Amino acid sequence: MKKYIFAFLLLALLGVGAYFLYPLLAHAPATSVQTSVPTYVRASLNDIVVASPKPDETLGSIIDVSGRARGLWYFEASFPVEVVDSRGAVLGKSIATAQEDWMTEEFVPFTATITLTTPYAGPATLILRKDNPSGESSRDASISIPILIQ
Repeated sequence: MKKYIFAFLLLALLGVGAYFLYPLLAHAPATSVQTSVPTYVRASLNDIVVASPKPDETLGSIIDVSGRARGLWYFEASFPVEVVDSRGAVLGKSIATAQEDWMTEEFVPFTATITLTTPYAGPATLILRKDNPSGESSRDASISIPILIQ
């Protein structure tokens, strides 16, 4: 009889402990590392794909950018790119140029090199903007990629 009472008390104690510990364990932070993703504004992977740099990549003061964009993303075979700090201040600007004939609706490879004009270390954002000579905001499009400047 004493064995049954002991077993019952042990099970009850385990049940009460599980009741109080489960909420703490269920909300424990995940141990996996999450990678940031690009942010598209009026654009998608169907418009522009950046091969380099990758999100969260650590870079120096000279940043090489490459990828491919639909011909409609360019105007006169180019479009603007820039790097901004966490407050939005521009650290450097450049022009991405088409590496093939851009007069198409197909993907066209591009390259750009941005040299930062301001000394900076910390989180930043690489922004590639669809060239919009009309100036109409409804035709603006961009992709923003989080990076880290060393």
